[in-house]
Amino acid sequence: MFTGLIQGLGTIKPLMGDLWQISYLHQSKMLIQDLAYGDSVAVDGVCLTVEEILKDGFIATASPETLRRTTLGQEETQQRFVNLEPSLRVGGKVGGHFVMGHVDGIGQLITSEQTASSWEMTFVAPQAIARYIVPKGSIAVNGISLTVAAYKSESSQFTVAVIPLTYSETNLSHLVAGSWVNLEGDILGKYVEKFLTPGNNHQQEEITTAFLAENGYL
Repeated sequence: MFTGLIQGLGTIKPLMGDLWQISYLHQSKMLIQDLAYGDSVAVDGVCLTVEEILKDGFIATASPETLRRTTLGQEETQQRFVNLEPSLRVGGKVGGHFVMGHVDGIGQLITSEQTASSWEMTFVAPQAIARYIVPKGSIAVNGISLTVAAYKSESSQFTVAVIPLTYSETNLSHLVAGSWVNLEGDILGKYVEKFLTPGNNHQQEEITTAFLAENGYL
């Protein structure tokens, strides 16, 4: 589990088979210096498992399914920086929202405009994730926890206001109109949909400590 607060930037390149090397920038090294074999890292919002530690990065497997469903296999992504976030530690601060690292779909940047206090970025989302988007709700874009400022259901487009710090410290500043991004809807919205779906056998399931633990909240 992650929080959507990016800890650094890196680059990726394919190795043999399904193996990928993720190298991180110098300023990111201190933030993930305690990375260990078997740890989870969100790479542009995609949860990958560390299989080998390198001096300036790590190696992880990105399966064909992962490459097909996310932007990691795209040449565009391999030519720019990717966002990195180590998994949430017990007792760590949750400054964004719960991000699972399970990408729901690929979206596309439509416009990016600088305002007096922020950057307003508009994306189009596939229907698989559009149904979870609500104004003032949370969404992860390339693993970044953002708040939806506006949403147009007829076109499946949503707008986020990005503060200068987030814009400059993540790869949002490297995106241009037409760039593809990984999108993950708020996990809470998915559970609400599940419980309210007519005929769902789990509609009346009690929220217990065991339930929260089973679903990754404890």
